[in-house]
Amino acid sequence: MPLFLLFIAIPLIEITLFIQLGGLIGLGWTLFIVIATAIIGAAMVRSQGAMAMDRLRRSMEELTDPSEPLAHGAMILFSGALLLTPGFFTDAVGFALLVPGVRHRVFKWARSRVRMQSFQMGPGPADTDPSAARKPRDKVVDAEFEDIPNEHRPNHNGSGWTKH
Repeated sequence: MPLFLLFIAIPLIEITLFIQLGGLIGLGWTLFIVIATAIIGAAMVRSQGAMAMDRLRRSMEELTDPSEPLAHGAMILFSGALLLTPGFFTDAVGFALLVPGVRHRVFKWARSRVRMQSFQMGPGPADTDPSAARKPRDKVVDAEFEDIPNEHRPNHNGSGWTKH
């Protein structure tokens, strides 16, 4: 139900803002602002997204919890969608999500509402089992093959296992 209300409320807010601001500043300036915010927002999303990817990559390399960099990346992606959507309200929310402090507060709020079941990085349970060290890691398949001369090959192309 809350999602349904958002689908109704956001377009109504946008229409109201377009009518009010468009009447105040005129059609030309309204269109200019909508296009300019999309262009500026796309550039900001690109730079913020690159930084978020670097933080995510660093957290993976250091084997630390990647949930915050992932959440920041998702919020930046969402802000990009909002900034490309024509409207003043969606632009305001999109630009707000590009502010790292706002993203951090949203992450803290979301983390307080989500219960983590489990989180694991690194080797799995089989890799930490001492008896697993005695088991061979790679399976070696011993096989023989025979090259078939061209005149004895079938007329069809064969499968991925046949040599052409």
